[in-house]
Amino acid sequence: MNKKYDVIIIGAGAAGLMSAIEAGKRGKIVFLIDHSTKIAEKIRISGGGRCNFTNLYSNPSNFLSNNKHFCKSAFAKYTQNDFIDLIEKHNIEFFEKKLGQLFCNTSAKEIIDMLVKECIENNVNIDLETKVISLSKTENEYIIKTNKGTYTSKSMVIATGGLSIPKIGASDFGYRIAKQFDLKVTDLFPALVPLTFEEKELEFCKSLAGVSLNASVKVDKTIFNEGLIFTHRGISGPSILQISSYWKSGQPISINLLPGHNMDIILKQRRNETPKQTLSNVLADYLPNKLALAICNKFLINQKIADASNEILKKLSDFVNNWIVYPKGTEGYKTAEVTLGGIDTKEISSSTMECIKHPGLFFIGEVLDVTGHLGGHNFQWAWSSGFVAGQNV
Repeated sequence: MNKKYDVIIIGAGAAGLMSAIEAGKRGKIVFLIDHSTKIAEKIRISGGGRCNFTNLYSNPSNFLSNNKHFCKSAFAKYTQNDFIDLIEKHNIEFFEKKLGQLFCNTSAKEIIDMLVKECIENNVNIDLETKVISLSKTENEYIIKTNKGTYTSKSMVIATGGLSIPKIGASDFGYRIAKQFDLKVTDLFPALVPLTFEEKELEFCKSLAGVSLNASVKVDKTIFNEGLIFTHRGISGPSILQISSYWKSGQPISINLLPGHNMDIILKQRRNETPKQTLSNVLADYLPNKLALAICNKFLINQKIADASNEILKKLSDFVNNWIVYPKGTEGYKTAEVTLGGIDTKEISSSTMECIKHPGLFFIGEVLDVTGHLGGHNFQWAWSSGFVAGQNV
């Protein structure tokens, strides 16, 4: 079989589906393929199964890229409000969890069903379990050989995502294609990922596994104020996932376990007000009980606060307000929500998502060097970049 299409899209995730829908609306004959047995697995598992599909406040400032201006054009053409309109058109009920994060009331499956329905209505041909053997280019078209046959098209869209969560099919396919066509790919790192520690710090974290609190986490001048949770491997939670995108190996991270409070002042006041209380009991008025006791055990001090010197109080307050950690690393791509880095945006037109060197070749979504913050921003990049490519294939 050697079949011609106007557009072939490789990758039936969020970006690929959006691109297929928009190209189909323009009357293009679209073939959307994926190597997986299921469509849009990353959508299905996201947001605890409810899909954090966008963010009310999503804008270019929520993204990391070597070119911070690259995503502006796509966001100007397709915003979170446009996607919300699509959700409402399909009568999908949703709610704001916090910080503008929008989730389905019922299930992420509603988003997948909506996108598939839009594809069907716009005559998009979808074929799963289709593995690409090779991709090549002639003067006027692109040719893909697959396990099911050979197909040609004038426009080829690569929407295969990054390296995050390989158990649901993530691969380096998009980066390999980029290199095949002599496109630069920036350094790649797991992002939005828990951090791990060496044994010394790990003992402290293990003893607190499951304990959570709000914290302020800082690398250089970047700060996130959200939840932190201790794990058997180190630390996680929204604040840690966010800062992981900015952290580089060997860098220290400063963690304030009680943001908005000066623990040194509090302890000195409490020494006068409640002199008979133990240090751990005083700390437990501000921190989770288990954490308060663990901090005192860490420094082998838990006398009555009246007996504690200024030096001891300073040692405790420094730990609470400025715990300096040197992570060993991250949990890697197996738990990372996204890939930091990707195809260099200098290779791509920001207004069309088309490759500058190779007309007709488009790259969208996570495979590009555009990485969003936690909270629905990466899905919005998929919708926006997919829309733009669909308008230009």
